[in-house]
Amino acid sequence: MEILKVEHLAKTYGKGETLVRALDDVSFSVDKGEFVAIVGASGSGKSTLLHLLGGVDRPTSGKIIIDGEDVYKLNETNLAIFRRRQVGLIYQFYNLIPILNVTENITLPILLDGKKVDEVYLNELVDTLDLKDRIKHLPNELSGGQQQRVSIGRALMNRPALLLADEPTGNLDSKASRDIIELLKLSNKKYKQTIIMITHDHNLALNADRIITIDDGKIISDEKVK
Repeated sequence: MEILKVEHLAKTYGKGETLVRALDDVSFSVDKGEFVAIVGASGSGKSTLLHLLGGVDRPTSGKIIIDGEDVYKLNETNLAIFRRRQVGLIYQFYNLIPILNVTENITLPILLDGKKVDEVYLNELVDTLDLKDRIKHLPNELSGGQQQRVSIGRALMNRPALLLADEPTGNLDSKASRDIIELLKLSNKKYKQTIIMITHDHNLALNADRIITIDDGKIISDEKVK
């Protein structure tokens, strides 16, 4: 079942001689439960695409439909709500709230929504992420790998339609990187979570089901991983 449809997406900056086409007529779709890697060199347009998929920037033209919702037809208020409920974001530098402990950081999207925390699911996530003995710790008391696990928990807490990971291992050593990739694969299999991961590392991308390669704002290949 299709959960994401991108149609003729374009993003430009400037005009005339200074016009830059960050994305140029990009179209693709993703099925529910797929793990897709988007690869490309620095400046290829992959980060711009991620920002548009995450609802944090608006396209110049084209459509993004997530779980049946035409995202950019929403006003700013409804877009913020949709983003919080339907899109989980994992950043390279974690973006945790420094004064909140592990549990508070993970449950923040639920609390911002004024909802009751599902304690059973929270405990399951904490166990899966191997954070059981760290739940009262602040971010500065955690290793980089542990902080990234907290950000994965926060992204999964709302059971989003899409989980977007922006270079999720870019700030980690090789062992922590392997752990994070295994956790993403586990969330994909265990929770049937749809994941789109941006990376410049082709070896990392081979962990996905499918690799989309972008260059100069265009998709140049889209292939299944064997």
